[in-house]
Amino acid sequence: MHGELDNVYSTLKYLEEVENTKVDLLICCGDFQAVRNKNDLDSVNVKAKYRNMNSFWKYYTGQVIAPVPTVFIGGNHEASNYLWELYYGGWAAPNIYFLGFAGVIKFGNIRIAGLSGIYKEYSYHKGHYERAPYNEKEIRSIYHVREYDVYKLMQIEEPIDIFISHDWPRGITKYGDWEKLISQKPFFKEEVIEGMLGSKAAAELLDKLRPPFWFSGHLHCKFSAIIQHGEGGTATKFLALDKCLPGRKFLQVIDIESECGPFELLYDEEWLAITRKCNSMFPLTRQPTLFRNQQLDSEGHREWVRNLLKERESSKPFDFTSSVPAYGHPLSSATDSSGHVRNPQTEAFLQLLELPYLLDSSPTWGSNDRTFDDDSEYSAAADDVDDEEDFEES
Repeated sequence: MHGELDNVYSTLKYLEEVENTKVDLLICCGDFQAVRNKNDLDSVNVKAKYRNMNSFWKYYTGQVIAPVPTVFIGGNHEASNYLWELYYGGWAAPNIYFLGFAGVIKFGNIRIAGLSGIYKEYSYHKGHYERAPYNEKEIRSIYHVREYDVYKLMQIEEPIDIFISHDWPRGITKYGDWEKLISQKPFFKEEVIEGMLGSKAAAELLDKLRPPFWFSGHLHCKFSAIIQHGEGGTATKFLALDKCLPGRKFLQVIDIESECGPFELLYDEEWLAITRKCNSMFPLTRQPTLFRNQQLDSEGHREWVRNLLKERESSKPFDFTSSVPAYGHPLSSATDSSGHVRNPQTEAFLQLLELPYLLDSSPTWGSNDRTFDDDSEYSAAADDVDDEEDFEES
């Protein structure tokens, strides 16, 4: 979306009228840009000349309500300070739900899982050490996928219906029309041919979870593929769409069979159990941390969560609550430094699961930490491809 909520929702309304259909859920595969005020703009990794308020703040205040329930993940151009407030997921605005850095939510009986950010090998094994206000390195690394979040998703055993990632699973291009892709995006050619385009972590999740549908964004072009998981096995239909610009293929309606309603977002029991059992391992250091071979009690946490939801008599997420003033309103002294703000939804969620609040904990710094003083570690094709090409277009 890149903050273009008004344009997307108006296009959706037009599509519904033309095709005489009703869309039940809108999914955004990253670069949503939930910018509430000018402080949030300081946490968005784009050049200053591209830092625009756009339209999200109107939805945040309730001045405008999203006409369709919307679920999104984070990409590499986000108000990262706000998404960190909602690390475990939550309502970013009324009727607009952020799935978290990693998460699973139910829409009716459809299970939707997602992974925010983009994959970079040199950040992958580190913990979540970045804290707002971000320096020029942290504003880029904050959205790099971490092994901890992938490890949590790898614990999923029950079937997932839809998976959402920002960058594409590595190797996905061999299952679609890759020649057409590189004719449209020639600077992808080398990585496509070498099988290096996309996220290694997402590829591992695809192989493990094998959902019927996988949706991505990031590379600003439409691409589809079908992955057959073994001879006679299940298949995954992959779809990536373009950026929201005139004449671009940024929206597609897909029918997914489901039992009749109620079509509302609900916490996922298995994911709550995974979150609870893994929270003690939440890494806050820049030093590499490995999560393989960790043995944790899954069934005990699952039973605990099942009893909790039964006692609560509801699986609905906590209601949306604003945490800072929106654009057009004066910022309080507690929020004008661009530092971390405790989001009431996150506090309530952690209290529900009887977990400590760690998001404003000071990061630990090890003696073996590495710093990167230039962009040589970044893939020229697939990291910040939209910084110039597509922002200039818009």
